[in-house]
Amino acid sequence: MSLDADALVERRRLRRRASLWRGLALVLIAVALGAIAWRVADGVGFGQGRHIARVSVSGFIGNARDYAKMFRRLENSSAQGVILVVNSPGGGVTASEALYEETRKLAAKKPVVAVFESLAASGGYMVGLGADHIVARRSSITGSIGVLVQYPNLTGLLDTVGVNMEAVRSSPIKAEPDGFGPTPPEATAVLETLVSDSYQQFRGLVSERRNLTGEELDRVADGRVVVGQRALDLKLVDELGGEDEARQWLAREKGVAGDLPIVDWKPSEGFWSGMGATSSMAAALAEVLGWTGLAADLRRGGANQVGVLDGVLAVWHPSIEKQYISE
Repeated sequence: MSLDADALVERRRLRRRASLWRGLALVLIAVALGAIAWRVADGVGFGQGRHIARVSVSGFIGNARDYAKMFRRLENSSAQGVILVVNSPGGGVTASEALYEETRKLAAKKPVVAVFESLAASGGYMVGLGADHIVARRSSITGSIGVLVQYPNLTGLLDTVGVNMEAVRSSPIKAEPDGFGPTPPEATAVLETLVSDSYQQFRGLVSERRNLTGEELDRVADGRVVVGQRALDLKLVDELGGEDEARQWLAREKGVAGDLPIVDWKPSEGFWSGMGATSSMAAALAEVLGWTGLAADLRRGGANQVGVLDGVLAVWHPSIEKQYISE
């Protein structure tokens, strides 16, 4: 009887050990497959030949760090040219400026042509300025050259519910406007200076990159949005069309073979996407290992990454969507 009990205990111990090794094997397989997918997605290694890279910038521009890392890899890749597809209302002025500068660095190593899709306005247009050539659809919405600062004033609401907000400040304009009372004139003046300085920087980029001055520049830099056809007339873009026209320009002006395949390049976003795995893949693996709580968190994770609008914005949208790039 004792022998039977000992055998049962031993079998259970072996079963637990086998389950542990199976779990470790699944992790190693997932990491290996993810590493391969990451290398292929980056367009480097594993025999990736000559190609044209397609880079998409879409949604609210909140960060350029991951794009900068990808652009460095792109510079040393076998890509012969880059098609920068922009479909963005803009975003933070600093983030848009950073992505513009990274695009200019890339253009120093590879020919870059921008293709404007439905929307390439404000900060989205600023990013497009970094390309060597801009192609837009006739109906693309672009322009909106300007910046803004927005903040709520909750004074009326707080009065209604009987709430007063008190504060002790080191100076009258510290942390103003705070939204809990009338904005002091001094704070408004500071914000106006902030907006004006950022606007002049944006306006200067347009003047430099589009060779516009005087009345021509004034006509396009007043914050208005225009469609592609009007943008061409105003010299905001170089050509009407889409990806085919972009490829033709690369072939005509830069000698890039027209029959090269187009490969999508995407920036890494954190560990799992950097390894080429999706949240669903990570969740499935967690479920196999019995980590149901982690699996549920992973499935929800992608939907909860919503940022807060802060700072000076270069954005155009009837209702701003918080879709952050490379957060």
